[in-house]
Amino acid sequence: MNELQALILGLVQGFTEYLPVSSSGHLELGKIILGPEAEAGGLTFDIVVHVATVLSTLVILWREVMWIFAGLFRFNGSMNDEQKYVINILISMIPVGVVGLFFKDYIESLYGDNVIVVVGCCLLVTSLLLALTHFYQPREKDKISPLHAFIIGVAQACAVLPGLSRSGSTIATGLLLGNSRKNLAQFSFLMVIPPILGEALLDFKHMFAPSAEYIAEHGGEMAVVPTSSLIVGFIAAFISGCIACKWMIALVKKCKLIYFAIYCAIVGAIALYCSTL
Repeated sequence: MNELQALILGLVQGFTEYLPVSSSGHLELGKIILGPEAEAGGLTFDIVVHVATVLSTLVILWREVMWIFAGLFRFNGSMNDEQKYVINILISMIPVGVVGLFFKDYIESLYGDNVIVVVGCCLLVTSLLLALTHFYQPREKDKISPLHAFIIGVAQACAVLPGLSRSGSTIATGLLLGNSRKNLAQFSFLMVIPPILGEALLDFKHMFAPSAEYIAEHGGEMAVVPTSSLIVGFIAAFISGCIACKWMIALVKKCKLIYFAIYCAIVGAIALYCSTL
């Protein structure tokens, strides 16, 4: 993978991580379009750009993160709002934890030769979810309940499928449940930080000291990506992630997600058509 390919894929990852169009799906489509050399980046490059977008979340939502930590260890006889918020985040992590423990091999198998078909179908599902939020708008609730946090977590767990947008699925699910637009985007972006960082730490360990089983699971070899390409991809994903994160928060408040539904439907249809060629 050269620096230009890393730049393009880093921008794709950063912009699509927060926009409801599926970063994993677009990353896979981008690799296919750019050719075998770009696909050779594999796991190493994916980890680097995902960590970059998580860091962009921390930068854009630093006030909210500091608010959580400021109240997390403050005890006055009853749970405060910050502690309840953290509990909701922990509850939302349960479904994706279950998927990671028991279905990781199956999910990774979807990134094979038929990935373009999976991406196309999942983009159409993303389109349907986003379209529903345009036509069905229940009365908004002020706070996200533990039950709703779990249901939103289920949506996040389903979004490990390539082409099923994580932000699109979680935000659409939250809106359909009647949660406040103002709080939903913030919760959606913060809830993904622990699982992505946790998975990245585990994969970083395998990158530097891969076991025989891990190497076998990833095609018999670990891809070597030039350091310059990793740096370019990281910077591109981080900067574009900051832009997309701020933009998406504003869009959710205005609830203009129907345009993304149309976009996902078009790209999904094109992907399915190309899979038949």
